[in-house]
Amino acid sequence: MVLEGSSEALCPPSSLDLRQSCKKTTSSSSSPLVPASQHHDNLIINDKDPVKYGELIVLGYNGSLANGDKGRRRSRLALYKRPKANGVKPDVIHNISTPLVSKIGRSTESMIDFVVTDTSPNSQGANEGQSAQSTISRYACRIICERNPPYTTRIYAAGFDSSKNIFLGERAAKWRTSDGLMDGLTTNGVLVMHPTGGFSDDPSPGVWREISVCGNVYALRETRSAQQRGKLVENESNTLQDGSLIDLCGATLLWRTPEGLRRTPTLKQLESLRQEMNAARPQCPVGFNTLAFPSLAQREIVDKKQPWVYVNCGHVHGYHNWGFRKEKGGSGNERECPMCRRVGPYVPLWLGCEGGLYLDAGQPTHAFCPCGHVCSEKTAKCWSQIPLPHGTHAFHAACPFCGTWLTGEQGYIKLIFQGPVD
Repeated sequence: MVLEGSSEALCPPSSLDLRQSCKKTTSSSSSPLVPASQHHDNLIINDKDPVKYGELIVLGYNGSLANGDKGRRRSRLALYKRPKANGVKPDVIHNISTPLVSKIGRSTESMIDFVVTDTSPNSQGANEGQSAQSTISRYACRIICERNPPYTTRIYAAGFDSSKNIFLGERAAKWRTSDGLMDGLTTNGVLVMHPTGGFSDDPSPGVWREISVCGNVYALRETRSAQQRGKLVENESNTLQDGSLIDLCGATLLWRTPEGLRRTPTLKQLESLRQEMNAARPQCPVGFNTLAFPSLAQREIVDKKQPWVYVNCGHVHGYHNWGFRKEKGGSGNERECPMCRRVGPYVPLWLGCEGGLYLDAGQPTHAFCPCGHVCSEKTAKCWSQIPLPHGTHAFHAACPFCGTWLTGEQGYIKLIFQGPVD
C-alpha cells in the first residue's frame, strides 16, 4: 500500500539522483488499501470472510473529509488481503546523472492507494490552492502486510518515480548499507510512534522515531529535513501495532488493528450514547432550557439547543451572548461562568464521531479544550498526553477529532451538567 501527498514534488530533479529498483513479490506480502466504507471486489478474496489487516485513520477530520470522502481521498481506510501479492523487494541500484529522464510520479499513478491531504486545525484540509505548499512527500510511505497470520504489518518511507522505482533526490539523506543496498529518508521524513502498553488498555506515549526507505528505525534528525540522519535504533522495529501513529509532516494517521477496533464504539453505539445523554434532559442552569446534542449527521452546524461549555471549569450551559471579559493576555472572547465566575473560552460541545479514535466505548463525559469535542474519559486522558509533531521540530498535544492544539492544565475538562429541575 502506498500513501502519497497531495502536492507536486517539493524539489525539482537536480544534477545527481539515486534510484533503487524494486521487484514485485508474488507470495509473501501485499499492500492493499480499501476505503473503510466500501469493498472493491478485486481486492477481496472471499466476500463472506475477507481478511482485514487493519485501518488507517487520519487525525483531524472526525470521520469525514471537509468535502466528503471520495475516491482515494478519505479520512479512514481499511486494508484487506489482495488476491495476489504486490509487495516489493530490492533489486538493482542505479546512479542517474540526468534525473530529468526519470519522471517523478503523480497522483494519477495506479500504484497509489491513498492520497493524503495536509491537515489543519478544525478539520479544514488544504484546498487545491494550498496544495502546492504541501509538506507531505510525493510518495509518503509504503505499508506492507504479511499475507499469513499473524498478518504482521510494517511501514517504510517511500519515494517512487513513474516507473515504480524507489527514487531519492539529491537533497534527500541517503547512504549505502553494510549489505550493499541503498537506504535513505524522504525530504521531510516519515515518523512513527508506538504506544507503550496496549492502546485500548492503559497506554502511554512512546518515542517518536524516523523510518527509512528500507524500514530501519532512526532517532529523529536535528530538524525535520536535516541532511544528517539520526542514530540507528537497533532494538526497535518498523512493525505497526494497535495505536501506532504515523506522521507524514502535514498529516498524522492512526493505525488500528481489527482487535483494537472491536473495543471502539461504532457509529450506531455513538448515536445510542448521544440519545442517552439527550434523554437525561440536561438543562441550562441559568435559562433552564433543555439542551440536546445534535445528530451525528449535523456535526459542525450549531443548533439552538446545542450545549455550550466554559472550558476552564466544565459547567455546561445553553448559548447566551453575555458575560464577555477582557482579560490581560486573553483573546478578547473570554466569558465569565455564571456558576463559578471563572473566566475562559466558551464553546459549543460536539460529540466525537470517529469511533476509531476512541480507546473504549465509555460514556462521553469529558471534552477537549478549547475545541469542545466530547468523548470518554479514557480517550481524553490518552490523547492529551500524546505530543504530535508540528513544523520542523516542535510537538503539541492536539484534539484527535479536529486537530486543534490543546490548552489548559490538562488539555481536557470533565463536563458538569445541570439535570432537569422538574
